[in-house]
Amino acid sequence: MAGQTYWKGYLKLSLVTCPVAMMPATSEAEKLRFHTVNRETGHRVESRYVDAETGKVVADDDQARGYAQGEDDFVILDDEDLESVALDTTRTIDIDTFVPRGSIPWLYLDKPHYLVPNDAVGEEAFAVIREAMKASKVAGIARLVLYRRERAVMLQPRDKGIVVWTLRYGDEVRDEAAYFGDVPADAHPPAKATQLARDLIAERTRRWNPKMASDPVQTELARIIQSKKKTRTKAAKGKPAASGDNVVDLFAALRKSLASEKKPAGRSRR
Repeated sequence: MAGQTYWKGYLKLSLVTCPVAMMPATSEAEKLRFHTVNRETGHRVESRYVDAETGKVVADDDQARGYAQGEDDFVILDDEDLESVALDTTRTIDIDTFVPRGSIPWLYLDKPHYLVPNDAVGEEAFAVIREAMKASKVAGIARLVLYRRERAVMLQPRDKGIVVWTLRYGDEVRDEAAYFGDVPADAHPPAKATQLARDLIAERTRRWNPKMASDPVQTELARIIQSKKKTRTKAAKGKPAASGDNVVDLFAALRKSLASEKKPAGRSRR
């Protein structure tokens, strides 16, 4: 199985259950990552949590989650408080609702994951659920604990697997009417101008290619880094090693001393 498994559990539809594995459908492993370093020494810089008032480092055991209810006034939640709201949806994707495929607004789609059967015994049950959703042209809705929170998820059959999308919460999606409401609805541009724009669109329409979503900044940063690497390598090659200098100087001194020893002694001045 390609990729590292992120989650293992069960896919359930009524009495049909099968073991599954899930992994993120996207990756940021190829992105350039930078560390904060001391420009003078070249050493990495550590980040630590410090008390905003005393400036002292706060130990891990003393760090807690706080909900701000006013300036410098927090309601502190302990691990026991967080565990008390733990949910049972950590290991089972129980599909309890279906919606027409494509009916969920794309704004609600958050992170995609690939879902696959996790053993040979469960492959048939997995295929039954997948093909039934395909034939019915629906997507499944379930709840699942991911990234330390319970989330609504959408399951959509794709090829031989299923794509699981985490869905944004309703309060995370802003109402479009608040932004588009003031746009005049009866604005009709000239037909000739619209046709010219359509012609231009037709000329520039292409089949989708992942390269269309490439990151030019990432590419340019990689080029700059490579250029700096070459500059440092050339500088290192052009600078003779300190030990080599000592050896060369030593041999030169010995040869000079030996040559002077072999010269016939000069006549003494009268």
